[in-house]
Amino acid sequence: MMPKTPWTLDPVAVGALEFRRRFCLDLLSLRPAAIRGNASEILALSGMALGGRGVDTTEAALAALPAAQALARQIDCIVVVTGEVDYVTNGQRTLSIPGGDPLMTRIVGTGCALSAVVAASCALPGAALDNVASACCWMKLAGQVAAERSEGPGSFIPAFLDALYHLDMEAANATN
Repeated sequence: MMPKTPWTLDPVAVGALEFRRRFCLDLLSLRPAAIRGNASEILALSGMALGGRGVDTTEAALAALPAAQALARQIDCIVVVTGEVDYVTNGQRTLSIPGGDPLMTRIVGTGCALSAVVAASCALPGAALDNVASACCWMKLAGQVAAERSEGPGSFIPAFLDALYHLDMEAANATN
């Protein structure tokens, strides 16, 4: 028997089209290790609201927290609601991760990158909730470092990748 490979459901624009919503609901039956989305996407996926036409969000992350907690309990997975503050929950415990930079919302790919890192963190030994929260923290820290070293969205992307490459525990502790 093959071990279960952890994967993350990133329900981009789940509220925009009925097809997307049905498809994402079908994917939930495959039991993702984690779900990562913005507030509108998590609300739409949980059935509590329809919206989230793409990577945009019309809701604050905190507004989607009850939906995220219910979804985490229902699916038995970790749910991450991203925003100015990220919320990471397993339905019983919830951690909040402030930080990052507003520039992270102006470029394509930071959410997708976070979804990949969240999936990888679910494969690590230890508590999945803590591992996923750490992944969110590292990504936000890389965003802060990249914003300090860039002049706008064009230079932010390579600075973000460089920051991820160069981050280590010493650098993380120095920023706290």
